[in-house]
Amino acid sequence: MVLGSSAKLRRVCVILGCIDIGSNTTRLLVAEAGHGKLRELTAERVFTCIRKSLDHLGRMPTEKIAETVGVVCAQVETARGLGAGEIAAVATAAIRDAPNRGELEQGVQEGCGVPLRVISGQEEARLSFVGATRTLREPAAGKVAVVDVGGGSTEIAIGAAGGGVQWWRSLPIGSGVLADRHLLSDPPAAREIEAVRRQVAATFEGLAAPGVRGALAVGGTATSLARVIGSALDHSTLERAVELLSQTPIAELAGRLDLDPERVRLLPAGILVLQAVSERLGPLQISCGGLREGVILELAERAVERS
Repeated sequence: MVLGSSAKLRRVCVILGCIDIGSNTTRLLVAEAGHGKLRELTAERVFTCIRKSLDHLGRMPTEKIAETVGVVCAQVETARGLGAGEIAAVATAAIRDAPNRGELEQGVQEGCGVPLRVISGQEEARLSFVGATRTLREPAAGKVAVVDVGGGSTEIAIGAAGGGVQWWRSLPIGSGVLADRHLLSDPPAAREIEAVRRQVAATFEGLAAPGVRGALAVGGTATSLARVIGSALDHSTLERAVELLSQTPIAELAGRLDLDPERVRLLPAGILVLQAVSERLGPLQISCGGLREGVILELAERAVERS
């Protein structure tokens, strides 16, 4: 991945890690930043499914906190074993809304030796924008949109690649929220798909985003879609993906595409969110960078400033 970064960063190499605790998954990225590139050393994903575990008050159960801390500690050890000089841990939608999120923050800090930063929807959108736009092979011309469909929320950020975010929204829908509420059959029934469409349409109603020259999709739905329909996401290709997913049992499709069954279960909901975005912003391209890359890029810049 080529970086749109400072000349100083191009002269220095640092190995850094980012752990991203989301509503569905806990992910690790370890990368070497420098010489104008971001080189992935390893990437891991564990379906910790925090959002599904929440009680009626939105609290995380004690056992789920312990499980997640264990996953984070293992990922910290992996990152350190690869030589990561600094590791950042961030948490998003389901965690930032949980009344007892402090218990997870304390568990990660004390158990893994890494501070956990629970980021806002605005910060999540900004970091995804940084990670997507600064890992492009060629700089984007004009305004670009970055869309991050997560398990518990969807972030949209719009701005100039070199000038930062000028407009953003965080929407309270994600693949996990929608799938758990509506997609109860295997494969999902037509009425369930339509229920997701209705909720997505209601959420996007009245959303007036600025016009853009291009749009990038990041997150688990987008990267998994590359195996289903390729890197270009427009209304018709996304509709074909929904048709495939609604006609094929989850286990069969997971084996065929070499995807985790849980990701296949969530895909139709995530696709319908991307489809709603593409109707407003135009066709989407799957980005090779996102939230974790954005975190690592900013860690690298701070490391260079300190050197």
